[in-house]
This record gives sequence, C-alpha cells and structure tokens, in this order.
Amino acid sequence: MTTTTGLAMREIAPAIGTEIIADKSTLLSGEHAGTIRDLLEARGVLVFPKLGFTDDEQIAFTETLGTFAAEHRGEKLYKVSLDAEVNKQADYLKGSLYWHLDGTMNEVPILASLLQSVALGNANEGDTEFCNTYAAYDALDDETRAEIESLRVMHSAWNTLFYYEPEPDIRTLRQMQAIGDRELPLVWTHRSGRKSLVLGATARHIVDVDFRKSAELLVRLRDWATQPRFVYRHKWSVGDLVIWDNTGTMHRATPYDPTSGRLLQRTKLAGEEPFA
Repeated sequence: MTTTTGLAMREIAPAIGTEIIADKSTLLSGEHAGTIRDLLEARGVLVFPKLGFTDDEQIAFTETLGTFAAEHRGEKLYKVSLDAEVNKQADYLKGSLYWHLDGTMNEVPILASLLQSVALGNANEGDTEFCNTYAAYDALDDETRAEIESLRVMHSAWNTLFYYEPEPDIRTLRQMQAIGDRELPLVWTHRSGRKSLVLGATARHIVDVDFRKSAELLVRLRDWATQPRFVYRHKWSVGDLVIWDNTGTMHRATPYDPTSGRLLQRTKLAGEEPFA
C-alpha cells in the first residue's frame, strides 16, 4: 500500500488494477484528479471499495476528471440492468456479457466509464471482468506484432446480436444493423505512443483477409488478451465504484438473473482521442 496525501493505493495485480482508499470529500475536491487520471491510463482499472456516492456525488466526481459525457437522451446516469422494467434497453445490454469496448461505432470512443453498485441480487452472480489491452499488446512476440500491425477490422454492433441470439428475427437484425459499421485498426497507436489491441464482440472480420483466417486470428488474439495475467475480475459490494479506461481495456459482465435486483449506475467521460 502506498499513500499520497488523502489517497491510499494498492496494486491489485501486476498488469491491471489499482485499489484506492479515499474519503468522499478528498475525491470531490478534484485535488487528485491528475493523479487519478494518470493511474487510470497506467493501470486500466481503478477500484474505490464501498465508497457509496450519491447520484449527485457520482456526477460531480466524474466532472472533476474530464469532460462529462451524457447518455443518448441526455441523462447523466445510466441504469445498468438486464431487467426490462428498470432499463428499456435491457435486450441491447445482453451484449455486455461478452468481451467488448464501448463506442466502436463512434469516431471518438468514450475515455472512461465510472460504474457504481446500487443494489445486488445473488452475490455469486454478476461480477465484472476487465482485461488490459495495452499490456496484452506489449507482451506479444515480435512476429505477431509484425503480422497484425497494419490490419484493419470491420466492427459492427449487430455482430454482438449473434452472441446471445443466434437466430434473430429480421426486425431485430435490421434494428441492430441501423446502428452502423466502422472500420478500425486492430492495433491502436495512441497519441502517447503506446499501443493497444482493438478487439471484442463487435469485431466482425479483418478487412481483405480470408474469413477463416480472420476468425482464427481474432479469436486467438481475444484469448491472448483475456488470459488471467491481463484480467481483473471485480466482485461487487454495494457502494463500490469502479473506473476503467475504455481506450485501453475490454470488459464484460458475468451472467446473472435479470430479475435478481442487481442494479449498477454509470457515468462517462467524453472521448479525447479518435481511433488511429
């Protein structure tokens, strides 16, 4: 455990995750925003156990870290639940059970998400996993890096549909296809000079590569990036706040009963860097 005035920090695993202990007033002051931002970029995931922010406090803390990003309809808080009574987009959230990064359909993806647990159902369900795609790239051998350096991948929101609904009706498929498609680099060279892998459930195929070879490479890289040494699995307690760097990690929820009462709420930081 290391301590900076007002913050106590502990690395969770060598490649990903730092736990931060601090009181609300320290975090809301914005005094440590720079330190938190630097840690987020370096470690991928930051965990603030049992912090228990109110709605207004979560919003205010998010605003200390960068430009606040509202939801599509202007809401500041997004309810993360598979219960259609709580979230009318619950069907769309079924895709969150598979490895992904947010915003692959956007030119500039969000920088980070802040997720706080409000209520939990079965304590043995609904964990959230994160993998560090910076660390995964850095650990690749030189031959693989050379193989993938210039490859481009077509990402499609509708590709995630087939993960959880293999035989969708045409209306559902067309709704998902309307979200769009976007060609992205397989290796994202960031302004900092660091590189990360851009993978996940939206990755449909590698451009100008045989479909069999494309599928094999995408699965091989996903398996590589999500092996235990690059992964942190968070088991939620009520009041936990977790922040992840959406530009250098992937994440997924583990399965849970939609009627269990599990409810998380999300705020977001606006993106600052387009995909290269």
